[in-house]
Amino acid sequence: MKDGLIKTAAATPRIRVADCEGNSAAVIEKMKEAAALGAGLLVLPELCLTGYTCGDLFGQTPLLEGALCALRRCAKASRGLSLLTLVGVPLRHKGKLYNCAAVLWEGEILGVVPKTFLPNYGEFYEKRNFAAAPPENGVLELDGRSVPFGTKLLFQARELPDLVLAVEICEDLWSAAPPCVLHAAAGATVIANLSASDETIGKADYRRALVGGQSARLLCAYLYADAGEGESTTDMTFAGHNLIAENGALLAESALFRNETVFADLDLQRLAFDRRRNTTFPESAPAGYQTVFFSMPLRETVLQRHISPTPFVPPQGADREQVCATILDIQSQGLRRRLEHSHSAKAVIGVSGGLDSTLAMLVAARALKGMGRPASDLMAVTMPCFGTTQRTRGNAEILSRCLGADFRTVDITAAVRQHFADIGQPEEDHSVTYENCQARERTQVLMDLANQCGGMVVGTGDLSELALGWATYNGDHMSMYGVNSSIPKTLIRYIIRHAAGQSDDPALQKVLFDILDTPVSPELLPAKDGVISQVTEDIVGPYELHDFFLYYTIRWGFSPAKIFRLARRAFSGSYGDDVILRWLSVFFRRFFQQQFKRSCLPDGPKVGSVTLSPRGDWRMPSDACAALWLSEIAALEKDMA
Repeated sequence: MKDGLIKTAAATPRIRVADCEGNSAAVIEKMKEAAALGAGLLVLPELCLTGYTCGDLFGQTPLLEGALCALRRCAKASRGLSLLTLVGVPLRHKGKLYNCAAVLWEGEILGVVPKTFLPNYGEFYEKRNFAAAPPENGVLELDGRSVPFGTKLLFQARELPDLVLAVEICEDLWSAAPPCVLHAAAGATVIANLSASDETIGKADYRRALVGGQSARLLCAYLYADAGEGESTTDMTFAGHNLIAENGALLAESALFRNETVFADLDLQRLAFDRRRNTTFPESAPAGYQTVFFSMPLRETVLQRHISPTPFVPPQGADREQVCATILDIQSQGLRRRLEHSHSAKAVIGVSGGLDSTLAMLVAARALKGMGRPASDLMAVTMPCFGTTQRTRGNAEILSRCLGADFRTVDITAAVRQHFADIGQPEEDHSVTYENCQARERTQVLMDLANQCGGMVVGTGDLSELALGWATYNGDHMSMYGVNSSIPKTLIRYIIRHAAGQSDDPALQKVLFDILDTPVSPELLPAKDGVISQVTEDIVGPYELHDFFLYYTIRWGFSPAKIFRLARRAFSGSYGDDVILRWLSVFFRRFFQQQFKRSCLPDGPKVGSVTLSPRGDWRMPSDACAALWLSEIAALEKDMA
């Protein structure tokens, strides 16, 4: 439960209709199983202590007394489990019978939530036996104790304030005005649904979409526990379709007709962060809600949820290909609009034979094609100097020829040497000045060529470089439009690979794959024996780590300690703890130090959920202090020593 993480479960016990004692034993077995596996929250199906399909037996006193005894047994069994358990039970209150969810914790019944919407159509006739929930909360007397009773109950852990649980029951979710909408507005981050949804053709797909969609709209986690084997099959069958979703993502799902228990780790800090940043999420809570507090001591949650080492990259398959195609469309549409608006005769790109300029070239070619303009309106300029290798220079030319671009070569060696002489920079001094003189000379060449032809310079820098400040201020940092500004390095590789796969030109495919195999380098230091001597990731660190850090810092606002914890799991077997911590420190130092470069970025299209545009998603003072972040990393390093 540390770092806002909690393991949860949705289970379907095998029951027998009207066998309350046997059903309570099955429920207790599921409780012990979930607790043993580290779960802190367990949701069980609707009316599971009696069976949903009891029919008119719900009018029989022996069944209702048996259900109450079964509830007592389950509450007693919860003592010592540290497991918040939700169990379905029929309960009498003020002369009426209600279809309820009882919330159990450490031997106590914290509260009881009755069902709001009672289906009375098709195969359902709940109004024959049950009353709908009263509009306001009340108190239910159980064994001489007053228990909160009503639909407007929130259950909140003192030690884990982001865990705010609310409950609805089956049809409540399927209604036109689900109670969970009000629950979320009142502050609930987790919605539990105790259900007995019979199985018909196509219903599982709808149920899955309903749970996922509701969790996305409400920025919450949604746990759905469904009735299964043991319910009467007189007129219906129940499949035990258990689902756990978080903010639109389906984390766990059971197979149908298996009575499976599914587990998923919820990240409550993610949900809380999204709600804080979402200004359309309700700011004032509905009236009448009551919070029931309980004490849940924090313990380490052994992570089981998948933590992708490449969070910017969609999973392999058709979705990844579609995402890559959509990104290319967004980039090219943005550039197309800018070219039209500026009446630019050409799109001018400095092509290096590296990943970023390759993607920019593909985007520009796509934009010009969409405008019905010739490919030669793309001016591709290679500007060799001290560190340029034959491989990258050759790939730059081949790529340009394959795309039909107007290819130019401007050797900047003499110009840079003249500049060295002008400012008194020894050529053998390979300092930052040595490197930046080349980068700024290249930008000057591109800008002047654009002036000559009435064109505009298309920037090639990517999101990863912007985060680290790995760009020369007023050098490659500058352009008229940066098409890659919101695309991280790890994703660029997949987009280029997608473009290669979509091409029917063998020469283009070949050069794209060779570019993908080329080490990332600015090529600003002299090559050694014709081979790249300056590998970016040897200097600033692996981009896959930095992209991981960037994603969880900007998208979710996580602390360095939590990012480190997630990185350890995501990169287990690839990087040791000391390596992760080293580059995590580098990331935060550079991220804060280099904000001044991001404060004056050229325009560029937003592509994903993370961007550092000073006009859009990320507004940060250039002189902000990184001490809080770095001190947390230092503490981690001390603990690891």
